[in-house]
Amino acid sequence: MPPEKKDRSPVALEQRDVSADQRMFSPSVARNSAPILAVLKRVLPTHGAVLEIGCGTGEHAVCFAGAMPNLTWQPSDPDADARTCTSSWIKFAGLKNVLAPRDIDVCSGQWGVEQTGHFDAIMSINMIHIAPWAASLGLFAGAGRLLHAGGLLLLYGPFMRDGAHNAPSNAAFDAALKERNPSWGVRDIADLEQVGEAAGLNLRETIEMPTNNMLLVFSSSSA
Repeated sequence: MPPEKKDRSPVALEQRDVSADQRMFSPSVARNSAPILAVLKRVLPTHGAVLEIGCGTGEHAVCFAGAMPNLTWQPSDPDADARTCTSSWIKFAGLKNVLAPRDIDVCSGQWGVEQTGHFDAIMSINMIHIAPWAASLGLFAGAGRLLHAGGLLLLYGPFMRDGAHNAPSNAAFDAALKERNPSWGVRDIADLEQVGEAAGLNLRETIEMPTNNMLLVFSSSSA
């Protein structure tokens, strides 16, 4: 239980700070942050604005924004608990270039960030395979609307190539996802390329990542 308000001792203040800490820790983030950051430092501009779709715990946001202080990072997640956790991470990190998380549903026609202007990059990590296909369609449509010309859409996670998995573990993961929800599943790069082209986004680079993941870099050609 939290201490009574009348108790102003240093110990009580420390206890209140701990109870207010709503950060969560993701083992996958601990594993993949460094290799993803290495790619981001190469492909992202030195200055600009990045929108993260599906920020989860918020650990990626503070990690990447802390390493690239001239980028403004806008995290977002439709889950209220994820946004609370992200806000706690932002407060803990004390970073000025990470904005408060937004509630964005990629399947909606408007994301609520249109008034802030266009973004230099939009990033989504481990999202589209644990969401229905409509989320992939909405993600690309939104990127087509919100990216500057030459802006990047970056997707990280497991992917198939022409209907084939790149590892037995990913095939098993895909089956497990579809068992949980038939509308989920590991997406095929060829299908994403088609959706991207319809939104004015071309696949610029496919980067092999640790543990059989990939990072796909799409570039906007819209004026």
